[in-house]
Amino acid sequence: MIKSYTCFLRCLFFTVLIGSFLSSFSRQSDGVPDTYHNPIIRGMAPDPSICRAGEYYYLVNSSFEWYPGLPIYKSKDLVNWELIGHGFNNRDHNFIKPGTFDSGGLFAPTIRYHDGLFYIINTHIGGKGNFYITATDPAGPWSEPVWIDAPGIDPSLFWDDDGKCYYIGNGNLSGVKQWYGQAGVWMQELDLKSKKLIGKRKQLTFGHATNARWGEGPHLYKIKGKYVLLMSEGGTDIDHAVTCFVSDSIWGEYEPIQINPILTHRHLGTEYPVYATGHADIVQTPQGEWWMVALGKRRGVGGECYIGRETFLAPLQIEEFTDVNGKESLRFIVSPGEGRLPVVGKRPDLEWTPVRSAGDTDSFDNDKLALDWCFLRTPMTDWYSLSNGKLLMKLRSEVASDFVNPSMIVKRVKEHKFKASALMSFTSHNPNEEAGVILYRSSKYYVTFTVKNGCAVVTSYDGGAKRTLTERQIKPGPVSLSIVSDGKQLSFIVNDDTPYTMECRISLEIVSDKFQRSGGYGGTMVGMYATSNGIYSTSIVEFDTFTLVYGDIFKTSN
Repeated sequence: MIKSYTCFLRCLFFTVLIGSFLSSFSRQSDGVPDTYHNPIIRGMAPDPSICRAGEYYYLVNSSFEWYPGLPIYKSKDLVNWELIGHGFNNRDHNFIKPGTFDSGGLFAPTIRYHDGLFYIINTHIGGKGNFYITATDPAGPWSEPVWIDAPGIDPSLFWDDDGKCYYIGNGNLSGVKQWYGQAGVWMQELDLKSKKLIGKRKQLTFGHATNARWGEGPHLYKIKGKYVLLMSEGGTDIDHAVTCFVSDSIWGEYEPIQINPILTHRHLGTEYPVYATGHADIVQTPQGEWWMVALGKRRGVGGECYIGRETFLAPLQIEEFTDVNGKESLRFIVSPGEGRLPVVGKRPDLEWTPVRSAGDTDSFDNDKLALDWCFLRTPMTDWYSLSNGKLLMKLRSEVASDFVNPSMIVKRVKEHKFKASALMSFTSHNPNEEAGVILYRSSKYYVTFTVKNGCAVVTSYDGGAKRTLTERQIKPGPVSLSIVSDGKQLSFIVNDDTPYTMECRISLEIVSDKFQRSGGYGGTMVGMYATSNGIYSTSIVEFDTFTLVYGDIFKTSN
């Protein structure tokens, strides 16, 4: 009897397995996958905020000291995202001027859609504080900033059923800290006609526990007749978490739900491949599904993150229930059955809508740079140009180790294993002049591979200490310089007719998140760099192509 029952279970298991496989195969044969892979936005993409307008979803991330600021993505299926513009791409606003420090600038935006208008509300660290901008098209143009007299960071907006708009911000209004890191969330009405906060200002919570630290990143929603407050706690590293509060009234009291935190990986320890999960926002599909976006870090070889914080997606189940006291409340379950950000998950019940890839190689054939190129702080002068399929960059005195806008054009590194190559033409007229490729994390932690004084030169900036590691004389004429990462170490290849691997290796840890020593909140960037190192120059470097590819395929030998 037991043997027969066991055989029955085995047959049932394989029947279900085969059925599932055939169903999956049918979907895959149509070119439509059943699953998605996290992260959904790779490379530096922290503090995600999301909204829906019609059938499309829009997402924005922090950008800190990088220009253009506040990258905006568009998707129809929550999985495939296209970069469509930036909330800040007008240099006349001069948000991120020279002097903006590492990880300063634009922090933790919120994007919302209301009555035909898109809003982004944000904090300018090192500047005038909190502001919002508006647009009818999220691709831009965006309005001039409206500055809000409000303390704290991480602002958000919420419209109630009566049309009133509320500002939700981070901060401890009492000014008194009963424990280390006591912050919290407060709220005040925002009059959009006068563009000012009005009425009372109220502290909503200090967090879900009596010792909750660094309460921030708040968002307010109305779900199933309840006011729902999400916030982040624990700091933005391994102890990061998302907690949830529910109230019958917009002004509270906001009660922490019993299963807080609703998302964290802190209990998974230091071996789990994704950590520092938090700073979440949620959105509902027309089919009624709820989905959460949150930041997280992927560990590379050796357990460190070498990329920065990225955007992840997880299903969210919201249940109504009655607690032991007979009070109706809500329960929030992230990734039901798993309870953490999935590496691979069942994708949303939405029309699969792939977007066009930007490609591996930029040949600079257009009259404008592609949207994914970035500058370190705002370029206030025209020191680069595009002409006849080439990117021309002036050598200027500014260097990447100072809080300036150097001659540097880069893009986000999206995987731990990569190869970044630039084909360039440059004749160095003076020993102070150099141009080539840069892997950059902060003003104190980066690596350059440049042509200088007729040689290919590898230089590291580790903790602010500059070291020339190796150099090799090269032939005059066009040359290709490549920085290669195997996920653990960096190597360097020069090709002036024949490829040659330079005689040095650098640990990828130089751009890691370890102790946030590499610049804190930003991410790793790679691209093109030129400088005359503090001395005026009229020299120009020509870049023919820049290629950035990913994968474990780069094996070189001399």
